[in-house]
Amino acid sequence: MKRSRYYPFERNRYFYGKLLTVRDFESEQKYANDKRRLLNRLTTGSGVVSGMQVVAVDDKSVTVEMGVAIDYAGREIVIPSPVTQKLSMIDGFTNNEYMKNVYLYVAYDEKGKEPVHAIANSAVRSEEVSEYNRILESYRLFVTEEAPDPASFEYVRLTETIAPIYQDGHVRIYQRMPKYLNPDSVTDVTLVIEKTLQTPKIAIEFDYECDALSPIGASNRHVAFADPGDGRDTEYTFKYAVKAGNPASGKAALRILRESVKLTIGDAKVAVDANPRHEVELIHDRVPERVLRDYFERTLDQSLDGMAEQSICLAKISLMKMGPTYMIEKVERVPFGEFVHNPSLLQRIGGFGGQDADSRFFTKSEATELPYGSKPELNVDFNPDRSEFTFKLGVPQPQHIQDEIATGTVTVELEPSNKSGLYFFSRGQKSYVTEEIASTLGAGQFYVQVGLEEKDIHVTSDLLQSGDQVYYGNADVFKGSEFESPLPNVTFGTIVYPAKGAFRIGMKLSQATEASAIKLRWWAFKKLPGAETAAVVSTAKAATKEAAAAKEEDLSGK
Repeated sequence: MKRSRYYPFERNRYFYGKLLTVRDFESEQKYANDKRRLLNRLTTGSGVVSGMQVVAVDDKSVTVEMGVAIDYAGREIVIPSPVTQKLSMIDGFTNNEYMKNVYLYVAYDEKGKEPVHAIANSAVRSEEVSEYNRILESYRLFVTEEAPDPASFEYVRLTETIAPIYQDGHVRIYQRMPKYLNPDSVTDVTLVIEKTLQTPKIAIEFDYECDALSPIGASNRHVAFADPGDGRDTEYTFKYAVKAGNPASGKAALRILRESVKLTIGDAKVAVDANPRHEVELIHDRVPERVLRDYFERTLDQSLDGMAEQSICLAKISLMKMGPTYMIEKVERVPFGEFVHNPSLLQRIGGFGGQDADSRFFTKSEATELPYGSKPELNVDFNPDRSEFTFKLGVPQPQHIQDEIATGTVTVELEPSNKSGLYFFSRGQKSYVTEEIASTLGAGQFYVQVGLEEKDIHVTSDLLQSGDQVYYGNADVFKGSEFESPLPNVTFGTIVYPAKGAFRIGMKLSQATEASAIKLRWWAFKKLPGAETAAVVSTAKAATKEAAAAKEEDLSGK
């Protein structure tokens, strides 16, 4: 198919008495095939149309599902049924090294079918001659160990510039950048790091210089990337932004300073000999229109011959070394996006008429919590240097039931009131008041309930208590019953500080006791404003407003 020519087209002209030869029948087939393939290539595109999923079925084998694709010469490739093969049995696979990525391709292939005896040939040859009666339009699978050059894809050449930085058998590092920019627009420069699964951590940093481009952010023309080293990814991307100027020349450039590049793979420092450089054209037209113009200004030779021999990559397969052999760790389907997209589907999902990538705005957002009952807040900031909007949203906290209730204990030490050592309070004697106790409910009105806890306060572990009881209210009601408390009868009072969200407990004994301290259990209850409270407040506000209006009317009448 090298330098294949689909034009000019010639078709057979039939007439009575015409002697038909092999050449006539072959040209008949070639005419139909070439026209169909030309339209396939130029109007439909190239890539996977449907199916052809690649799945690892075990550590060493893959299955390619049935499917349809169109290659870069416009030929249809059909896999009629699933095919399962050991990776080592596929053409192109080598056992030289198992720690690598391999790429599984599918290509168009023709095979002879139904061999028959050629009668005409036997008349001029002494030996028997056989010919194939059919040609089977088939496919072949093969493996390569080197990733394709990104610039080998036509859509990349039309839209991006690629700057290689470093490449060996395990690592490939390069940068991508748009080919066209509008003046004063912001764009991302993408650093791409590809590696095998068992390659050590990669770190790279470098400085760059620009013509008619200025860096965005605090990077100061310095880029640094460190491999997170989680061992699961074989490709990383790192982006930094630049803003286009508006020079009279309409040209811009970005160059990586080779002497500033510091590349480390594992513990080894690697020298970089490349001089990566991006050439960018600054245009005032819409970038998509310029790309379309380049597309339609290609010559027919460029359209047909440039990629005619390129095959379709179905999968990127990451291999891990396991002792003396390998295992399939990961399969990435169609890693270079070689799909044929259905125009009707693209129209449905907005593939046509979408927002231009070069004129988009950048956005970022952050959310903060506001106290319960507050109104939501939304603040928007715009950074013209980055064409970036920052949205800051304040969201009120929800009402939680557990926020309405809090509990705790406090121990009150008693002082003996006579020489016998008894702890006795009589009416009019000093009462005990605790220090301020934080309710943990926050500011606002709340109610406190206090009880007397029957527990030996000198026992350090709750597990040693035989039976704990808490008495609320007047314990005298239990006298004479099996529930009578050995603790003295106590009168409680509380002071609440709504502004602080704190309170104090006051206590007076009405009888003598041998206890040296008393343990109190308190509960604090806070009713947060709900729908009913809001309705009451709303009604009160409305009534106040009506009263004020009536008063104003009365005064104006006087």
